[in-house]
Amino acid sequence: MIQSGLSSPQARPRPRRALLGAGLLAGASALSLATRLAQAAQATNLPATATTDRVPMALPRTEFVYEAVCDLEPTLDLGTSPWGERRMVPIAGGTFEGPGLKGKVLPGGADRQLIRRDGARSLDAVYELQTHDGVIISVRNRVLVRPPKDGSGRYAFSTLEIVAPEGHYGWLNDHVHVGTLDSLRPQRDAVVIRVFRLV
Repeated sequence: MIQSGLSSPQARPRPRRALLGAGLLAGASALSLATRLAQAAQATNLPATATTDRVPMALPRTEFVYEAVCDLEPTLDLGTSPWGERRMVPIAGGTFEGPGLKGKVLPGGADRQLIRRDGARSLDAVYELQTHDGVIISVRNRVLVRPPKDGSGRYAFSTLEIVAPEGHYGWLNDHVHVGTLDSLRPQRDAVVIRVFRLV
């Protein structure tokens, strides 16, 4: 019984070369995946770290959320602090629009600014948006504006905390948001803020 079992094709021991080949194929499959991921990281000039062979590095992707144009009132000087000059810029209103939402920027918000001693500006703007169907969305936008240095261009990027009520616009609560800031002066006393979500 044992002999007949050994002589059957199913029970016959596989040659060592075949076992090695199967193991190499399985290893090659896993290796090729790791290799492909590593090659993809290299193709995008991402750095290799101690863990990238197990956890591939991937750049965050962004999706456009909305563009807001905020009209500004004259700047108020709040005096100089140990960290730099303090200012406040009242927000007079404006509009915003993006895929799936649009409306107006409500007056009453303000952008509190610290003009650092190195020339950079740290901005902290708090304001509300009202959608075309009456929903109020709260925004806090923290921006670092740095003048060009070392041959680089102007730097003006932000992180935003966006809070919407549950319901139709609740999806705004589900992502990290980043943005850009540009001035529309001298044609208009306003700034344009473009907001993106990380996905």
